[in-house]
Amino acid sequence: MIVNLPHKKLTRFASLFSLSIALVLVGIKIWAWLLTGSIALLTSAADGLVDVMASVVTLIGVFYAQRPADKGHRYGHGKSEAVAAFVQALLLGGAGLVLGIESAHRLFHPQPLMQHGLGIWVIIGSTLCAGALVTVQTFVVKRTGSTAIAADRAHYITDIAVNLAVLCALVFDGLFGWTRSDATGALAISCYMIWNARGMARSALRQLLDQELDMEDRQRIRHAAMSCEGVRGVHDIRTRNGGDRVFVELHVEVDGQLSVDVGHDIGDAAEAAVRKLFPAAEVLAHLEPAGIADERLDDLVK
Repeated sequence: MIVNLPHKKLTRFASLFSLSIALVLVGIKIWAWLLTGSIALLTSAADGLVDVMASVVTLIGVFYAQRPADKGHRYGHGKSEAVAAFVQALLLGGAGLVLGIESAHRLFHPQPLMQHGLGIWVIIGSTLCAGALVTVQTFVVKRTGSTAIAADRAHYITDIAVNLAVLCALVFDGLFGWTRSDATGALAISCYMIWNARGMARSALRQLLDQELDMEDRQRIRHAAMSCEGVRGVHDIRTRNGGDRVFVELHVEVDGQLSVDVGHDIGDAAEAAVRKLFPAAEVLAHLEPAGIADERLDDLVK
């Protein structure tokens, strides 16, 4: 059962499962496009091809991110997941732009479709497969917090929306003879692909540019540290998302008359309390005597 797998094996399983599904779906959609001539199906097939490339990027990013820290990467390799997510955003956005141009051209020069029934059944099957994959990926993201798997899941959520748009286009064309519905659906899909790529890129860049965790997490960190016996105050909290874990640095204020051993124990307790807040975290507490007047990052930020 995948429920009991450790985090690293979960992300690897999700990556391999995603790649397998993507390969099957893109092959079926290309075959259906050749038989029907639907530009909407071609758009969906191209989106599926992007999914294949994205899944390969995700697989590489996940495996690289799980390498242990070494001399050149003492913080580990977790940010490779964000790089993978950013590459996926570029692929998705580029595909959306190219297909949008082709869809606009077909909108002014519509072409009749063939074998609507085959196209409809292919899209229904593809939607069910994508839905099952998104369900698995959602579970993995909740368990691991993987940025790369989250970006890959966004691809397949897009794929579901793409399939529904294609389905509507094929039904309208087949039942009502609306020849431009195919191109209209494809154009809507292209716009959605570009919009989704924008969100994925922003999410990846937040991690790559070391953006702080949100205020709620920062407050949780402060409260966890302050709850430890002997802690007089906390300041200069710095956080960042490293992909496979979060990194937290904070200054912990203690009684300046305490021995080094006792102060060290208080610092260890504060670090342990903060680590409990996240699935994976590296926490570093810097001890300071309470009431000391020094230059603080909090003041500089203000």
